[in-house]
Amino acid sequence: MPNNQSDSSLNRRGMLTRAAAVAAGTAAISAAASHAQDTTGAVDATGAVDAKQGRLNQSVCKWCFPKISLEDMAKEAASLGMVGIDLLDPKDFPTLKKHGLVCTMVQSHSLGNGLCDPKFHDECLEKMNVAIEATAAEGWKNVICFSGNARGIDRETGMKNCVDALKKITPVAEKAGVTLQMELLNSKVDHADYMCDNSTWGVELVKRVGSDNFKLLYDIYHMQIMEGDIIRTIQNNHQYFGHYHTAGNPGRHELDDNQELLYPPIAKAIADTGYDGYFAHEFLPVRDPIAGLRDAVAQCIV
Repeated sequence: MPNNQSDSSLNRRGMLTRAAAVAAGTAAISAAASHAQDTTGAVDATGAVDAKQGRLNQSVCKWCFPKISLEDMAKEAASLGMVGIDLLDPKDFPTLKKHGLVCTMVQSHSLGNGLCDPKFHDECLEKMNVAIEATAAEGWKNVICFSGNARGIDRETGMKNCVDALKKITPVAEKAGVTLQMELLNSKVDHADYMCDNSTWGVELVKRVGSDNFKLLYDIYHMQIMEGDIIRTIQNNHQYFGHYHTAGNPGRHELDDNQELLYPPIAKAIADTGYDGYFAHEFLPVRDPIAGLRDAVAQCIV
C-alpha cells in the first residue's frame, strides 16, 4: 500500500523543482531580451538615432528607395548619422557633398557583363578607369566591380580571366588610393549564372590578384542564401572583405523579425574585427521606407 505522506513530499519537491526551472528559464529569457536591447543601437530619449554613436560607418543604397529623391535621401542619411550613400555615379556627387556625405561605393561597369569573360574586358576596364578617376578626385575610397555571368565559362578559367583583367587595373587603383570591390552575389535566387557567388571563390581571387586595393564586397543577404555561416565566415576572412551590404532574408526586405538574419550580433562581429570601412543597407522596404531605414541603422549601432 502506498505511503501517502511520502508521495505528497515527492510531489511537493517535484513542483518546487519545476517552479525553480521555470524561474531560471524566465530569468534567462529576460537576460537575453536585455542583451538584445543593449545591441539594437543608440536611441536617445527623444527617439533620435545617430549611427555615429556606433563603431560602424553606416550608409545606404539609394536604388532601393526609388520613390525618394536623392536630395531627400541625403537629408535623411545625414540626420541618421550615416556617412554616405552607396552605388552612385559622379553626377550625384554634388548632392552628397552638399549634405556632408560621401559616395561609399561608386558605380562602374554592368553586373552581368563582367571580368570573367574576356570579351567584356575592354569595356569594363574603361568604365573602371573613369570611376577610379572620379572617386580619387573627391578623395573617396571605393569602386565596385563584378565577375559577371559565366555563360559556360568554367570557374577556373573565369578566375584566370578575372585575374588578368584585375592585374591591369589594380595598379591604377593603387596609384589613386582607391579600392576595387567585387561583389559577392547569389546565383540561386537573384543572379543566375553569376560567377563570384561564394566566399571561397572570391577569397581565392583576392589572393591571386595580390593587391591591397582589391577586395570583396561581402553582401550578407546574398551569402546567407548561398552558404550561411555568416559570422564565422566574417571572422575567418574579414581581411579580404572591404565593404558590407545588409538586407533581410528571405525577400531582401527590412532587418526585422520576418527574416532569419539577426543583425545586431552580425554588426558586432564585423566591428570586433576592427573594420573601418563602410557598412551599407541595401534592403527593399515593404513598409514605411524611412522607418525601416531608421530601424536598420539603430540595430547596427554597436
